[in-house]
Amino acid sequence: MSRINKLSKYQIKNIVKHFCVDVNATQAANLTGLNRNTINRYFNIFRRIIFDNQTNELRLFTGEIELDESYFGPSRLRGCARNMKKRGRGTWKQPVFGIFERNGRVYTEIIPDCQKRTLQPIILGKVSPESIIHSDGWRGYDGLVDVGYDKHFRVKHKDNEFAHGHCHINGIESFWSFTKRRLAKFNGVKKNFNVHLKECEWRWNRPVKELENDLIVKCRTADLV
Repeated sequence: MSRINKLSKYQIKNIVKHFCVDVNATQAANLTGLNRNTINRYFNIFRRIIFDNQTNELRLFTGEIELDESYFGPSRLRGCARNMKKRGRGTWKQPVFGIFERNGRVYTEIIPDCQKRTLQPIILGKVSPESIIHSDGWRGYDGLVDVGYDKHFRVKHKDNEFAHGHCHINGIESFWSFTKRRLAKFNGVKKNFNVHLKECEWRWNRPVKELENDLIVKCRTADLV
């Protein structure tokens, strides 16, 4: 860390500013006049700080909640096909589960599959029973009423139903779209996917200035500035 702390607080805050605007390390190096390796080192530190804060968030999700899963990665994983197992809903991609609090936060978790036995414990640990839950008709969401979520409404995507009054999952689907567009800039982020996923949570639907102020506070807590 001694090498890191050689930069002035002004320089670090300038790196924070460019990180929050979401330019890559090469662009930030050109704009700040700093070495690209230095920028990369700070960007990685910022991502680790964000990852730790997002992962350790303990507040339950409450209010109107949307549940959905999505898939990331190539259509086929590397290696011999006969040695691979299909994931999720018959796909070779990596499944990720998402919880979206309308007008609020989003939470994601990398999962081995999208079965009820996998999804239900995550929901129980993250979502308040008083919440109003919206999901599609996937069987992985069956039985939520039986475990205390008596306000569970579903849209039937298989019947081309995408909204029924207030019942929809447009919010979490917008987040998936945002995340995939952003990760495409990093060629899909094959390395440290979990860290970049949590960064997308943090960035979602927040203005740059808010991100900047929040990251400065986090860096102060970590004694970085």
